Amino acid sequence: MYIPKHFQLTDQQEAISFMQRYSFATIVTSVNEVPVATHLPFLVQQRDDKLILSSHFAKANPQAQIVGKTVLVIFNEPHAYISPANYEKETNVPTWNYLAVHAYGKAVLLDNDDDTAQLLAQMISNYEAGYLHQWNNLPDDYKQKMIKGIVAFEITVDDLQAKKKLSQNRSEPEKESIINTLSKSDNNTDNEIAKYMEAMKPTK
Repeated sequence: MYIPKHFQLTDQQEAISFMQRYSFATIVTSVNEVPVATHLPFLVQQRDDKLILSSHFAKANPQAQIVGKTVLVIFNEPHAYISPANYEKETNVPTWNYLAVHAYGKAVLLDNDDDTAQLLAQMISNYEAGYLHQWNNLPDDYKQKMIKGIVAFEITVDDLQAKKKLSQNRSEPEKESIINTLSKSDNNTDNEIAKYMEAMKPTK
């Protein structure tokens, strides 16, 4: 990912927290030299000193054949259009503010039903803990049918690239104008970018 120096997000824990918050991501692989992507929910976990991404494909998805391949997972919400009306000079153009994290690593398939079932329980606990009791009490043959229809996997991240493009290269009055504009927007993602920008302001 192209990351100018002033937009680098160098705090790995901040990047991981972002991934955990916006965990519906895009996994990209190459199939016969053609880029292929699938949109999936991910578990983002730190185990000892390793960052692990876990999810599952539908078994019918050709992209599920990822054993031993380097994959890219993109986490990229939220984003906001930035109007030049926020700038002090007319000689400016529109741009876009956003946060994005690119995680690279090799995928390993979870090749037995017990490991897949454990992953599903972890994902349910993460996304809707209240559903876990219902899942645990579903008929075993139904759960096994669901498990047989997916391919679960884990990715050990070996390269994490994070970008936080939040008008760091603009003047303080311009940044304040952008925050005010986005905060008043009816668009929730605009509001989120405003909050991220507000959090970057130096504490007094």
